[in-house]
Amino acid sequence: MSILIDSNTRLVVQGITGREGLFHSRQMLEYGTHVVAGTRPGKGGEWVLDGKVPVFDSVQIAVDVTGANTSVIFVPARFAADAMLEAADSGVNLIVCLTEGIPVQDMMRVRNYLDQREVRLVGPNCPGLLTPGESKVGIIPGNIAIPGNIGVVSRSGTLTYEVLYALKEKNMGASTCVGIGGDPINGTNFIDVLAMFEDDPKTDTIVMIGEIGGTDEEKAAEYISKHITKPVYSFIAGATAPPGKRMGHAGAIVEGSEGTAQEKVKALRAAGVAVANHPEEIPDMILGD
Repeated sequence: MSILIDSNTRLVVQGITGREGLFHSRQMLEYGTHVVAGTRPGKGGEWVLDGKVPVFDSVQIAVDVTGANTSVIFVPARFAADAMLEAADSGVNLIVCLTEGIPVQDMMRVRNYLDQREVRLVGPNCPGLLTPGESKVGIIPGNIAIPGNIGVVSRSGTLTYEVLYALKEKNMGASTCVGIGGDPINGTNFIDVLAMFEDDPKTDTIVMIGEIGGTDEEKAAEYISKHITKPVYSFIAGATAPPGKRMGHAGAIVEGSEGTAQEKVKALRAAGVAVANHPEEIPDMILGD
């Protein structure tokens, strides 16, 4: 079992003819993802990836012709908002946006529109999703994880990879890994994914990777205490970050006492979450329980 993506996912890649889009489309296709179409205005009628994937001028045409149900976006920040709006209008039910540097005002407009359309967005500024053995949408390396019963949700791309590989080294697998991204305004948050993992019968354990900045982890801790029955393990990055400094992600900034690693760890432990000091400790913590 999995959440969000599986063997039935039919993917359209927006920006497939660009360097990043083409490279990662090949990786997704080789992993086994059903990459059924790509888009690039003015390139409609072409084929890419050794003639395996058709290119269309718009997402709407790609969906109508191929039955795509998921979009992944590899376009520059100045075009990304319009790309998300175009995908939302096409009929796909899931949009994954990897683009970083999208202005907050653009994301406010996009989020409002997507909420009205009831279309789920993962990202922006995220590594995407991976359901080991079935499908990958985004840039998470497929060889660092094996199928299993551990659901992983993370704000940090690099730490996502580290945790998945650490689990694999202990012969522990993931049901689905969701990289939600670290921007201040995104489409899917910790609570959304926690709820999906709670309802997934094949996910027995949840790993949540957070970082400094904002209050998402504190909100997740409150939700966990009230609604999650499965064991949750966590790691919070940025414990040594100086106040007022932005560390990597746009949302990873500490103001005063709000958003510190210490406050997040305190809230999570109060909710019964086991919090690791280092991400590579998580597999042993799970095995120890």
